[in-house]
Amino acid sequence: MRLISYITAGKGHVGVMRDERNFVPVSELHADVPGSLKALLAQGDAGLARVRRLAGAGDAPTRRIEDVVLAPVVPDPSVIWCVGLNYRDHVQETGRSLTEKPTLFLRLPVSQVGHLQPMIKPRVSDQFDYEGELALVIGRGGRHIPEADAYGHIAGYSCYNEGSIRDWQRHTSQFGPGKTFQGTGAFGPWLVTADEFGDPEQHELVTRLNGNEMQRTKIDMMLFKIPYLISYISAVHPLAPGDVIVTGTPGGVGSRRTPPVYMFPGDKVTIEISGIGTLDNTIVAEA
Repeated sequence: MRLISYITAGKGHVGVMRDERNFVPVSELHADVPGSLKALLAQGDAGLARVRRLAGAGDAPTRRIEDVVLAPVVPDPSVIWCVGLNYRDHVQETGRSLTEKPTLFLRLPVSQVGHLQPMIKPRVSDQFDYEGELALVIGRGGRHIPEADAYGHIAGYSCYNEGSIRDWQRHTSQFGPGKTFQGTGAFGPWLVTADEFGDPEQHELVTRLNGNEMQRTKIDMMLFKIPYLISYISAVHPLAPGDVIVTGTPGGVGSRRTPPVYMFPGDKVTIEISGIGTLDNTIVAEA
């Protein structure tokens, strides 16, 4: 099942994709279905099963994604954990050393936009960089989750463009500000449920800028695997339904190219992950 978050008439809703363009607006059609994906995930397997059943009805009406505003897959997560330096080729291009534990930082929900929505180049920088990544969304919460149980806590997966403002990232040793400018990250196009996506390590990620391939990796090239990340992060605080973990970018980022390649207004960037689809965004200047 592929779930979207969207906005219509100023209100948030949840839909289920029928194909690449059409979806069943389940929370519009059924008042007792939450209009928040986070709230739906909090209902557990029963809530997802009901939505699947409602969307699968042959007479369920559909809408087109072009007729609504697609929101980030989870517009209001309690937390967005991001993993840095999780692919060897990216570690090498940055000149850093491998670490024993994962490099983690946080993004704010305000930094996210959805599929087909513009990513915003801040006026204070000309170093707006792309980072294609696999994101996972927690479906079943928990604290101190064993690695052996970790996959059972995942609701599904999506694409993420972890857009970074490189000069602000490097102002000090604390690079959080460069990672959470408003509207600089993209999260979509939809959530593919874990049962449909299967083994993440069997999939591939590709980033393209204006049609040119910039990054390509097999997900199994991660240094810190998904079960370990969930176990490690859940030792910090209880993970909850709707929490997001963005698992890291491979080599090929723009800032490490010669000459550097950054994103500017009018550019189009796509993140494609097999088994999910393509996250498409254009770049606009901050108003």
